[in-house]
Amino acid sequence: MGQPMTNKVIVTFIFFISVLVLQTESIQPPFSCDSNSVTSAFPFCNASLPISQRAKDLVSRLTVDEKILQLVHTAPAIPRLGISAFQWWSEGLHGVSKSGRGMSFNGTIKGATQFPQVILTASAFDENLWYRIAQAIGREARAVYNAGQLQGLTLWSPNINIFRDPRWGRGQETPGEDPMVVGKYGVAYVRGLQGDSFEGGKLKDGHLQISACCKHFIAQDMDNWNGFHRYTFDAQVLKQDLADSYEPPFKSCVEQGKASSIMCAYSLINGIPNCANYDLLTTTVREKWGLQGYIVSDCDAVNVMYANQSYAKEPEDAVAATLKAGMDLNCGSHLKLYTKLALEKQKVQESDIDRALHNLFSIRMRLGLFNGDPGKLEYGDISAAEVCSEKHRELALEAARNSIVLLKNSDRLLPLSKNKTSSLAVIGPNANDSKILLGNYHGDPCNNVTLLQGLQGYAANTMYHPGCNFTNCTFAAIDEAVDIAKKADYVVLVMGLDQTLERESLDRTELGLPGMQEKLVTAIAQAASKPVILVLMCGGPVDVSFAKDNQKIGGILWVGYPGEVGAAALAEILFGEHNPGGKLPVTWYPKEFNKVPMNDMRMRPVSSNGYPGRTYRFYKGPKVFEFGYGLSYTNYSYSFASVNQNKLHFKNLKVNKATENCSVPNIAVSDIGSEVCNNAMITVKVAVKNQGEMAGKHPVLLFLRHSNTVDEVPRKTLIGFKSVNLEAGCNTNVTFDVKPCEHFARANKDGSLVIDEGKYSLLVGDEEYSVTVFV
Repeated sequence: MGQPMTNKVIVTFIFFISVLVLQTESIQPPFSCDSNSVTSAFPFCNASLPISQRAKDLVSRLTVDEKILQLVHTAPAIPRLGISAFQWWSEGLHGVSKSGRGMSFNGTIKGATQFPQVILTASAFDENLWYRIAQAIGREARAVYNAGQLQGLTLWSPNINIFRDPRWGRGQETPGEDPMVVGKYGVAYVRGLQGDSFEGGKLKDGHLQISACCKHFIAQDMDNWNGFHRYTFDAQVLKQDLADSYEPPFKSCVEQGKASSIMCAYSLINGIPNCANYDLLTTTVREKWGLQGYIVSDCDAVNVMYANQSYAKEPEDAVAATLKAGMDLNCGSHLKLYTKLALEKQKVQESDIDRALHNLFSIRMRLGLFNGDPGKLEYGDISAAEVCSEKHRELALEAARNSIVLLKNSDRLLPLSKNKTSSLAVIGPNANDSKILLGNYHGDPCNNVTLLQGLQGYAANTMYHPGCNFTNCTFAAIDEAVDIAKKADYVVLVMGLDQTLERESLDRTELGLPGMQEKLVTAIAQAASKPVILVLMCGGPVDVSFAKDNQKIGGILWVGYPGEVGAAALAEILFGEHNPGGKLPVTWYPKEFNKVPMNDMRMRPVSSNGYPGRTYRFYKGPKVFEFGYGLSYTNYSYSFASVNQNKLHFKNLKVNKATENCSVPNIAVSDIGSEVCNNAMITVKVAVKNQGEMAGKHPVLLFLRHSNTVDEVPRKTLIGFKSVNLEAGCNTNVTFDVKPCEHFARANKDGSLVIDEGKYSLLVGDEEYSVTVFV
């Protein structure tokens, strides 16, 4: 052991350490490319150079160990190059969320505007509304980042898997079951979040307000059902269904929305994990659709290939499979732990890592994070005042108002009169719970109130009883609830589901109301002096045939999970301050549908064995409520004001003979050509009139039906939707551009899009217009 240090030596030592600390701090700026940093002169900090060139320069300066650490969602700082740490995992499904790793509400910002859950917002059938919601979320996310409470600018939203099966616990996160609607939602949402214009094309040099991520690619719509789990499920998907059901939303998200990220799903598809599928990630997403951005794994999906699926024999094999397939970022730690080993065993090359890092740093540069102080650049002036602003909360209220769906209104029970309702009984386990309004993937709301609180004040006397012990209603205090109901002028029953019954990793096992809810509703309806009103709070559909057919239940409304101001929206609708106009974005199935195996991915019915098919496009069984169904307090009428052509000729082109089960010839869309396709466009003008006594906002849905009714052909397909505001007694024309090469096409068994010869019908409401196709 050496001699003790003298005081002079100790002082000198402390000074030396202090200098080192100061030097260390000086090369760790709060943002990359600090003008005071020695690296500010490097090409990757030169904002005037193309981003591709800058990213290439940055990656070339990294050591192998530094590169590997950047391949996971928590990317550490690289002090010697002045590169800041970055957290990729943040969420923004229907508001800035506390899910993920990047967001904290523990600072000066205590909450963010929580909009209605996606499945409800979808029922507005309003692209502009969807865009404005995403725009608000994007600005709030930037504001939270500028305040230092968001550690990244990449929100892993939206979820654009189609809601294929009504039991899926995450169906609430999606815009519904129709591929076209889901795709248009994705485009509107991505454009709004990323700072693009509603029409697209605004982003200068690809610069982003926030980076959006379309997930989960692809065909992931089952989490945990009857022994099948998303980690290990091998989805057997036909080329036909892939082409016209599962792929279109993602194609739109990338091609039209210009999404800067795609998330690959846990599950396998036809034997290959999604995150290890070169044909999907590279050939399709990057080369065919032109993704300019990064591909991220669902969280721990890389490790799942080794630990759960046994697809990768060794842990480094999962590294090789995903990087070579085209994945760039691992949400999780598997690449951090095993990429060096994969390099040493020559299962991957450094060029595979460089490719991924080029995509990752390109996004960070497009977000402006290598252009100097972000506070002095575009979006740097978005302040905390925008979070929970009155403008954004009013938008959340508008979304809930225009999305709630009126399913039944016998004898015009609704709206109630505020002046004539002396007493109101509010009964149900969901009525006095504010958190339930938010659905999943939510953040802390600005100001959340229960449905009960929203209804209080609309009647001189408002009484409440939960009715059930919990939402699952294993016990119901029926006698007590009935006594309350008997004392009231009107009864509002708030029933349905919650996150203990449907959520991520939890699919439903039945389609009716849980536990004793149905029995409770029936008993109260029978005892009440007037027909009761049933309010359903749920993401997935429920079979309420008993209520639909019960004359003592006069009104039924579906409110989904309506967000932090959903209570105000419901109260305004119940008491006539707003006219409901939402329409269901999913089919509501009877309980018997539960017999259909959830793991059967086929969309089309199979008449020979009784398989009924899925979604309104193919399902052949009974329904509780149809896709697109929704009532109003007023009446709307439609007529076809004009259609510029009713005959389409694709003659003198290569025609296919009758194939599959179809008895008519068809032509491949790829053989028609863009010029002929563009000239074949049909302009349809639909006259809409509000024949009632109340103004309203009304979605107009245009469908197409083929006269050929074989299983291969959709029963009908939504080809356009627009929302109109009409005063009582007023009318307007709504114009649709029908593109035959897109809207008349269906997928054949090879996955190719074809147009069948024959008669088609354009449908709006009960009106039809015939169009004939000749090939």
